[in-house]
Amino acid sequence: MTITVLGATGNTGGKIAELLLAAGESVRAVGRSAEKLAPLKAAGAELAVGDAADPAFLTEAFRGADAVYTLLHTAPEVEDYHAEQDRKGEAIVEAVRRAGVRYVVSLSSVGADRPSGTGFIASLHAQELRLRSLEKTSVLLLRPGSFFENFHAALGLVKQAGINADSVAPEAKVPMIAARDIAEVAAAALRKRDWTGVVVRELLGERDLSYPEATRILGEALGLPDLPYVPMPAAEMAETLRQAGFSATSARLHVEMTAAFSDGTVSATGERTPANTTPTRFEDFVPELAHAYRQL
Repeated sequence: MTITVLGATGNTGGKIAELLLAAGESVRAVGRSAEKLAPLKAAGAELAVGDAADPAFLTEAFRGADAVYTLLHTAPEVEDYHAEQDRKGEAIVEAVRRAGVRYVVSLSSVGADRPSGTGFIASLHAQELRLRSLEKTSVLLLRPGSFFENFHAALGLVKQAGINADSVAPEAKVPMIAARDIAEVAAAALRKRDWTGVVVRELLGERDLSYPEATRILGEALGLPDLPYVPMPAAEMAETLRQAGFSATSARLHVEMTAAFSDGTVSATGERTPANTTPTRFEDFVPELAHAYRQL
C-alpha cells in the first residue's frame, strides 16, 4: 500500500508524511526540492520531485497510490492568484482521474462553502467543486481554521516595531489551529480510508481566539507582556503587503479575507463539537514562535 503526500515539505504535508512513516506506511513524498525532501527519504519515503502544477508529473506521482493527500500551495507573489490556483487545482484533479486514485484527503479551509467574498479562500471553494466531480473517488475535504503557523510572518514586525498588526477586527473571534492537529486527522484518514463519496470535516482548533488575545499570549511567550495588537485599515494593510512582496491582487485578496473573518462571512458552518475541536492550545504552540523570534 502506498500513500502519496503532496506538499511534503510544508506545514501539513511534512507532518503527515512523518506520521505515516512512523506508522510503517509506504509513503511517496511529493515536492519541488530533493534537498528539502532528503529527511523524508532518509526516513524511508520514496521521493517524487517536480512541478505540482504539471498533470503529467502528478499522474505518475499518484499512480499506484491507495490514497493521496492534496493541497493548493499558496503563492501570494503571483499577479493573478485565483488563475494560478485554478491551474494547480485542475492539474491535481486531472492526475487523480488519470491515475485512478480511490481516496483523496484534501486541505481546504473554513469559509470554502462560500463561492466569493472570502479572498484567498474562494480558490478553495473552486477546488472543492472540482474534487466533487470525481465520480470514482471518495474525497475528504478538511476545512481548518487559521493556522497558528501564520504568526511566524508577524515576528519580524514584532521585532522591528513592537506590535502585531493585521486587518482582522479586534473583536472578531477566529478559529485557530496547529498544523500538527490537521496532520493527525489527515494521516488517520489516509490510513483508514473508511468513508465513501464526499465528506466535509471542519477542524476548528482548541478554541476561537481574537487577535488581541492571541497577541497577548504571544507577547507573554516573547517576554513582551504589553505587546499590542494594532488593527490596520484595509488600504494600509494592502500597501504593507505590497511592500512585503505580495502582488496587488493578493494584497486585495488578503484584506477581503480578513474582512470576511471580521464580519462572520468566514465562519464554521455548524456548532463547535468534540469532533471538530482539536487538542493543541495556542499557549502550547507559542514556544515554537518564541524560538523563531530569538533567531531573528
